[in-house]
Amino acid sequence: MASPKVIVTRKWPAQVEEALQREFDVELNRTDTPLTPAEMKGALGRCDAFCPTVSDSVNAETLSAEPLRAKIIGSYGVGFNHIDLDAARARGLVVTNTPDVLTDCTADLAMTLMLMAARRAGEGERHLRNGQWTGWRPTHMMGTKVTGKVLGLVGFGRIARAMADKAHHGFGMKIIFHDPVPPPAGVAGALKAESRPTVEDVLREADFVSLHCPGGRETRHLLNSARLGLMKAGAFLINTARGDVVDQVALVDALRRGVIAGAGLDVYEGEPRVPADLIGMENVVLLPHLGSASTETRVAMGMRVLENLRLYFAGKPPRDRVV
Repeated sequence: MASPKVIVTRKWPAQVEEALQREFDVELNRTDTPLTPAEMKGALGRCDAFCPTVSDSVNAETLSAEPLRAKIIGSYGVGFNHIDLDAARARGLVVTNTPDVLTDCTADLAMTLMLMAARRAGEGERHLRNGQWTGWRPTHMMGTKVTGKVLGLVGFGRIARAMADKAHHGFGMKIIFHDPVPPPAGVAGALKAESRPTVEDVLREADFVSLHCPGGRETRHLLNSARLGLMKAGAFLINTARGDVVDQVALVDALRRGVIAGAGLDVYEGEPRVPADLIGMENVVLLPHLGSASTETRVAMGMRVLENLRLYFAGKPPRDRVV
């Protein structure tokens, strides 16, 4: 019996690609060039399993492929707002993601952004590398203390809770959060985390606001001009969630006018494009979507896709089924 045909849209860690090839008939993207919408549509017509990443827009038009051979979309990443789930459901497709395995790395990166923004680390490195440093002096590049401050989390899922654990136990931070879905019993108590009724309550109180909510229609521009205006003038915004959660035009304006002190961003609207206004600001730390970018995590993500495919084609429920 022929092995199921699997098409992978981008280059994955070699260890994962080799494991996939041992079990399936795999078509790899050896050049790592993003597939065009037409190429993705064509792929859905000639494979049994389609494996995109969070940078591939698998929209309704792409999913309208005729004929449709694919039976499962094994997405490489925890987020799934890049896939039109309603369209996938209508076509009878199973959709899976890769939760759990990237929790700590993404939380680590959120902490990195918070520390870098507060202590002006990116600005300081550029200052030194550009030959501008003239030596230590008492008022040089003073930043903001992190230890003991209030961390406000918008969303309190796995990654937010991992960040809260690091921030509270490592830096003595007070944790507040808002999430419409209450966390499991005892989770907040273990972190001495306090729930707030609304996002606005978190924004008013926090010294650092870190976003951990899903992207998509419901959360698009959740952080708009009005909400940014509720933050403390000395507060910082951290985003490792999805770029469309923040209105970037409003953020640029808030940073320029001193409505907030700074930001640390790993995700952007319309990636890989980043507004020139953000790039030109010294009070913003900008990283190129590195949340899960450790060797261990990226391999684990791929292996999670493989596990979901293996279970599906064995006639068993995939571990991480979204649709």
